[in-house]
Amino acid sequence: MALVVPGPRPAKRVTVKRKRGAFTPLLLLAPALLWLGVFFVLPTISLASQSLQSGSTSSGYTFTWEFSNYADAVVRYWPQFLRSFGFALLATLITLLLGYPLAWFIAHRSGKFKTILLVLVVAPFFTNFLIRTLAWKIILSNEGLVSTVFRDTGITSLLQMVGLLSTDTLLGSPFAVVAGLAYNFLPFMVLPLYASLERLDLRLVEAASDLYANGWQSFWKVIWPLSLPGVVSGTLLTFIPAAGDYINARLLGNIQTSMIGQVIDGQFLTVMDYPLAAALSFILMGTIIVLVGLYIRSAGTEELV
Repeated sequence: MALVVPGPRPAKRVTVKRKRGAFTPLLLLAPALLWLGVFFVLPTISLASQSLQSGSTSSGYTFTWEFSNYADAVVRYWPQFLRSFGFALLATLITLLLGYPLAWFIAHRSGKFKTILLVLVVAPFFTNFLIRTLAWKIILSNEGLVSTVFRDTGITSLLQMVGLLSTDTLLGSPFAVVAGLAYNFLPFMVLPLYASLERLDLRLVEAASDLYANGWQSFWKVIWPLSLPGVVSGTLLTFIPAAGDYINARLLGNIQTSMIGQVIDGQFLTVMDYPLAAALSFILMGTIIVLVGLYIRSAGTEELV
């Protein structure tokens, strides 16, 4: 009797059925991607191309890989870059010092007035940015209440000692520019801090007290680490626009307090040196990206990475 060895079975055809709605996420992302492509990617590419051009407004500009525009921008305007980042950093620290207690009070101590206080925080947004800044010219006027109080209490002398004032006049000084930046961007600090602190479980603070931690230790070991995502978000939302701002420096400062935003505005609209203005814009954007990346990495907030 012969032994019959069965041959290999024919492989079954595996049919992969595409799930219905697999392209739905892409379709939902399409409007946002289109918006970013048209209004961010394309202008950025155009700006990069413009920063490497040479020529003049009369003869026209041509793309010549003119990297010297970047070197020229740094050599000529490095003081404005440093001043912009210094003013932005100081304004960010001020908003953090003012905004953190306010956000904590709204989140855990305001009771039924929480909604009203949040509306008051965002109320400045109901007024034009330019009008809010112009109002500070009246507040800081030489004969105004703030200037009088500062002179009578010695605050003016203190501001002169730290270099924020050169005379007794508040307007046209670094102090006025930093005050305007801090005021205009304070809501950008308070709202992320409130969102972070509002989620904080107060039972953790009570547990720290049960373990004999005093108020400062409870804050530094429990509250501050848990609020870091809000701190990082608030500082970024404040520092980034403040570094590129030019309205506060133009209306509240003087020639010695000019920021890089003013320089870019002047090069684009007055001097019309488009390649240099584009190079300045790219240097500002690149520097902010590097600083933000280093800051987020050092802060160690995984929720924002």
